[in-house]
Amino acid sequence: QVQLVESGGGLVQPGGSLRLSCAASGIIFSMYTMSWYRQAPGKQRELVATLMRGSITNYADSVKGRFTIPRDNAKNTVYLQMNSLKPEDTAVYYCNARLTAMESWGQGTQVTVSS
Repeated sequence: QVQLVESGGGLVQPGGSLRLSCAASGIIFSMYTMSWYRQAPGKQRELVATLMRGSITNYADSVKGRFTIPRDNAKNTVYLQMNSLKPEDTAVYYCNARLTAMESWGQGTQVTVSS
């Protein structure tokens, strides 16, 4: 059974940094495409960052140059390093693991950027 557990959310001031973690179990972690999504109140869930096999990454235009998505295969963990945070980054952030048609989600972690 696939399980994704996010952690690291919280309240941070504009311009600050946070690192989210997503620990995976029940999968061969290195084979999966790992992504972070976010959903702000009243908005649709949007893709933030993706890390594919071969270390290929994609980022939403709104976070390019500020966020990165490293992974540690030995720890079965993917991270979302968020720098220069803005109030518009406030959302619930979700971890996603995908392999062909199989997809799993974490429970989400709240990130609030406010002074």
